[in-house]
Order: sequence, then structure tokens, then C-alpha cells
Amino acid sequence: MIQAIVYTSNTGSTERYAKLLGHETDLSVYSLEEAKKTLKSGAQIIYLGWIMAGGIRGYADAVRRFEIPMVCAVGMEPAGKEQRDVREKNSIPNDVALFTLQGGYLPHKLRGVHKLMMLMITSMAGKSLTEEIDRTPEEDDLLELMKHGGSRVSVENLAEPIAWCQRNLGGAKHE
Repeated sequence: MIQAIVYTSNTGSTERYAKLLGHETDLSVYSLEEAKKTLKSGAQIIYLGWIMAGGIRGYADAVRRFEIPMVCAVGMEPAGKEQRDVREKNSIPNDVALFTLQGGYLPHKLRGVHKLMMLMITSMAGKSLTEEIDRTPEEDDLLELMKHGGSRVSVENLAEPIAWCQRNLGGAKHE
């Protein structure tokens, strides 16, 4: 039985998703560090982590300690993108539900090497998107996010994870 939602967050987007999902499911929500102190080893959890270079931060540590039937990976790309790559890069078994969610880009909250790395990535990716002639609305939105920052966190983006929880937890709190 799933006991809690556990997350690792950098700028707050993943934490916001974890709390929204906790509200929808009535599950307790812990940061990974809190969960290590609070939950027993082997406890079944839902894990949410932020994506950096395709890796889900904190996932390797969490999967060594807990049983994880569902993972939500939060990045800048629109929800549902890059699932196969994220699954492969993080060695997530096929029987584990995986959802990718669009978080945001909040450069004012980044520090150190993460800030420098994201400035370079958004500069290169933004230039590439700017030069593209036939951008999709999703690409326009991603370009806007890269140029100006912002958040795309919403309960609507959690529709699929909430549906998974409804099927696997005996129903979520809200319909």
C-alpha cells in the first residue's frame, strides 16, 4: 500500500506538484530528506523529482530505500515529452508508471553551477527555437518560458497521475 508522496525539488515546482498530488490523494507529502527520517525502509511511495540532463534528481537514492510504483519527473518540456528517454536514463522498470510534467523555469531561484548550466542551455535552445520557422504552440510556450521564466505547474497537468492514483489507491479525494 502506498504510504506517501516523496519529492526532491530545486526551485519549488516539484514540491508544488507533490503537494497538489497529496491534496488530491490524501497522502502525506515529504521531501526525500524528511522521508528518510520518517518512513521505514521498503515503504511504498510515489516519487517526484526534477529533471537535470535527463536524470531525475534523488530517484537513485529513493529507489534504493523505498518501493516506488509511480514516478513523476518534472522539467521544462511540456507534459508527456521525453518519457522513453527519461525511463532509460534513470533505469526505471517498465512496470513502474512514469509521468513527465512541465514545471517551470525560475532563474532567480537557481544557484551556482545549476544557474550557469541553465543559462547556457536556455540560451542555446532558445536560439534554436527562435530560428525555427514553423514553431508549434508548445514550442512558442517553451521559448517564452526560456526567455522570461515562469511556472507551468497546475493541477490540470496532474490529470494522468491523479487517474493512475484513482485506479491504484481506490480513488482520489477529488473527482
